[in-house]
Amino acid sequence: MARYILALDQGTTSSRAILFDRSGAPIARCSRPFRQIFPQPGWVEHDPEEIWESQLAAAREVLREGAIDPRQVAAIGVTNQRETTVVWDRRTGRAVGNAIVWQCRRTAPICDQLWAEGWEPRIRERTGLLLDAYFSGPKVRWLLDSLPEGQRRAEAGELAFGTVDSWLLYRLTGGQVHVTDYSNASRTLLFDITRLRWEPEILQRLDLPEALLPEVRSSSEVYGYTEASLFGLPIPIGGIAGDQQAALFGQGCFDPGMAKNTYGTGCFLLMNTGPQPIRPSGGLLTTLAWGINGTVEYALEGSVFVAGAAIQWLRDQLGILGSAGESEGLACSVPDTGGVYFVPAFVGLGAPHWDMYARGLLIGLTRGTTRAHIVRAALESIAYQSRELVACMERDAGVRLSMLRSDGGASANDFLMQFQADLLGVPVERAAVAETTALGAACLAGLAVGFWRDRGELVASRRAGRRFVPQMDEKARVRLIQGWEEAVRRCAGWADRGLQSL
Repeated sequence: MARYILALDQGTTSSRAILFDRSGAPIARCSRPFRQIFPQPGWVEHDPEEIWESQLAAAREVLREGAIDPRQVAAIGVTNQRETTVVWDRRTGRAVGNAIVWQCRRTAPICDQLWAEGWEPRIRERTGLLLDAYFSGPKVRWLLDSLPEGQRRAEAGELAFGTVDSWLLYRLTGGQVHVTDYSNASRTLLFDITRLRWEPEILQRLDLPEALLPEVRSSSEVYGYTEASLFGLPIPIGGIAGDQQAALFGQGCFDPGMAKNTYGTGCFLLMNTGPQPIRPSGGLLTTLAWGINGTVEYALEGSVFVAGAAIQWLRDQLGILGSAGESEGLACSVPDTGGVYFVPAFVGLGAPHWDMYARGLLIGLTRGTTRAHIVRAALESIAYQSRELVACMERDAGVRLSMLRSDGGASANDFLMQFQADLLGVPVERAAVAETTALGAACLAGLAVGFWRDRGELVASRRAGRRFVPQMDEKARVRLIQGWEEAVRRCAGWADRGLQSL
């Protein structure tokens, strides 16, 4: 029988399952959406049980659609929305409350207190991250505080914390495995990325007992087997990586200096920096890319919180788009934005600003502004934010990017990819296989069970997609970037000024 790798791609708005053959081609796909919960402004939650149920349903459905016998699945790879935080009861295996999503800003006051106490330099040195509500550690603290007897139960070992990868593995294995990998651990604000251990001083300050935490393992090994009742037989689980590191791996960015940008709900630009971490001068993060065969590799990362989510907002909240696919045609129907800039700082700004209190801004409106101008400005905002990340990355790594590899749902938009190439002044190459995040998880799992021999075999099978070459002249590029920078300056710190309540 032919053999396949099953990738579980648990994202911010949907749970996907994709089957890959030995050439790395997807042969079947299935996606299941789940609810987005917004209890109050700036708060974002998911129901962990819905995450689990949607992911299991997608996995079962893709096997049916592909007419694949579970015995043909050589291994399962898992990739996940990072930083989203789940706490569950070890005895029942059920979550004790909703997950706090990476976008959620409710823990900003906890971060403010840590800043006031002078913890930021120590946290940045140990974890490679900035002190921000984006990351998991403060979210865990908030969940324990909100739960009756949460602290006592955590210290007694009754509760377990995990990012979404840990939650899925726990449920897939019937509660037998509580692990995470280096890539996800490095996004918690609790992990020492050079000593490769949970950081005891940060845990002590946040009063988080180690009994709560998962074991940290490599990104490519067999962690355990699925509970037989789920698919009819046990299947090895052989790969874990946070979605952005998985996309870096799936794009074949194995050498230092290679970079990719994933255009999804947010935008995430990563550059492989090899076996030694680069400490950025400001704005970017140092993160673990993956750990394989006893060796870890690092990456520089810049995160845009709202990218494709801005188009969803135009569609779902404002109703000026019937579908996300309409955005390209509308953007191309006008020669420019007519001077309109849209800064989608709905939950603050990520890199390089890290402003938890920035809020969204639409500026430059006139009576001549149409929905086409606003839609074009929203698409352009994705490219502007990504350009800021590239500029920081080139400075900190000391290299000039020769090409940017792109993937993610919004990379299918030709207008956006061309505008991105124009702003960067370098080609943008779109992945031939759009599901690079899932492909990365599949590759890590396949390497663990010998489905693929080594990375060389993966590189040999990789196919390049369409390349977008810069066409904009330098004078126009500089003028547009200056306008963007002024718009960003005007939205900074809005929520911290008390203006929202006026």
